[in-house]
Amino acid sequence: MRFELATAPGTAGRPNEDWTSTITPAAGEGGALVLLDGVTPPAGPDGCVHGVPWFTARLGGALAELCGSRRDLSLTEILASAIATTAAKHRDTCDLSHVRTPQATVVLARWGEGPGSAGGTVEHLVLSDSTLLREDRGGRVTALVDDRLDHVPAEVKRSVAATDALRNAEGGFFTAAADPSVAVRAVTGSTPAAEVRSLLALTDGAARWVEMFGEGGWAECLALVREHGARELITRVRALESAAEHVRGKRHDDATAAFAEL
Repeated sequence: MRFELATAPGTAGRPNEDWTSTITPAAGEGGALVLLDGVTPPAGPDGCVHGVPWFTARLGGALAELCGSRRDLSLTEILASAIATTAAKHRDTCDLSHVRTPQATVVLARWGEGPGSAGGTVEHLVLSDSTLLREDRGGRVTALVDDRLDHVPAEVKRSVAATDALRNAEGGFFTAAADPSVAVRAVTGSTPAAEVRSLLALTDGAARWVEMFGEGGWAECLALVREHGARELITRVRALESAAEHVRGKRHDDATAAFAEL
């Protein structure tokens, strides 16, 4: 098994709001990966005294602990439990009902033996606009995504109030914030482990290599990381951002890639 992780803040001196980890259980075969992309709030209050990096670190830590220790729980149950645990850590100091309370996109993957999984499975969960790439033994790459945010009209995204009205709302898009029930909104599934060669999780800052700059498809992106490393992908994204005349959104976004070769 091979793991490779890389992350970089979008702006020097500003805290990185992404978070990632890989997990290898102390006993038995298998493993897991966790990747979060903290949602940068617009200027103004968000009801929380801690901030997004504080939130992603605690939610990520809770997810990693549960993915490694609770194979009896589904990834949906793990996400719900981790959200509840994290909310409890700042409920007494913060207004968790605020629409922009700290929140994050989530990618989870877990593999190995589990209840009723003869031969082992690779489970996945994706919530919001981070991406999980799954490569099969024949080299075919499938992008596992939650594309609800893509269906929000561009004119809506240009309005903070209009976007907030669709955030964690029916007919809109969902992120991990303070409500554990959002976990059932995630895209989930499983694949026999024998059919999976590798996984690559990307925050949207790292996925720009494909989605914004069109330097290659998902298969080429995964091949780049396998051959040259996760850090090289982020380095190339930064070069493309710097050279571009116009970049939609932030010039440089926090970028994280987590690769696991099973």
